Amino acid sequence: MGEEVKLLDFWGSMFGMRIRIAMAEKGVSYVYVEEDLRNKSDLLLQMNPIHKKIPVFIHNGKPICESSIILQYIDEVWKDKAPNLLPLHPYDRAQAKFWVDFIDKKLYDGAKKIWAGKGEEREEGKKEVIEVLKQLEQVLGDKTYFGGKSLGFVDIGLIGYYTWFYTYETIGNFSIESECPKIMSWVKRCLQNESVAKSLPDPNNVYQFVVEWKKSFGLD
Repeated sequence: MGEEVKLLDFWGSMFGMRIRIAMAEKGVSYVYVEEDLRNKSDLLLQMNPIHKKIPVFIHNGKPICESSIILQYIDEVWKDKAPNLLPLHPYDRAQAKFWVDFIDKKLYDGAKKIWAGKGEEREEGKKEVIEVLKQLEQVLGDKTYFGGKSLGFVDIGLIGYYTWFYTYETIGNFSIESECPKIMSWVKRCLQNESVAKSLPDPNNVYQFVVEWKKSFGLD
């Protein structure tokens, strides 16, 4: 129906990765616009004047912001395109939204203490990240994916963080695999999906980006 779909994003954003995976899963084409986060485009500032952050999903000229909300929007707008990202049952949908909200509120902040902090703050971040991932391991249980047998909302909400695991481990001097082996087994299953494998950047590139970022701000 002549739709215009555009994604304003930054290659290393785990939040933007969610949208890339979802669009690949749905098979919907879109225009990707890479943003310079130090020199944000007029379009980004116009489309997301409240937070001025990526990702911003623009559908027929109308912006949708916040990655978890964008995921829900994609699932609803292209509901005729398999697969469903959110579960069909209302309770299961509520639970999936809860856990992605948990990831957004707990994992990002703890992780930032590792790569951007020092000393006690960094150690605190490590404990927080491990605690969050262990909690998520319990949610995963013995299932293939968080939603069951196929990639779903929670999987898409979490897998982008994997590209930052190497950075957390290298800077924080710990091993996520030794602490949370179930999570790493889940990561390997996720990477078997083409939509995931092609949407995630190389973890080494993320690490190099963080090293340069820290140097530029005198945090190394």
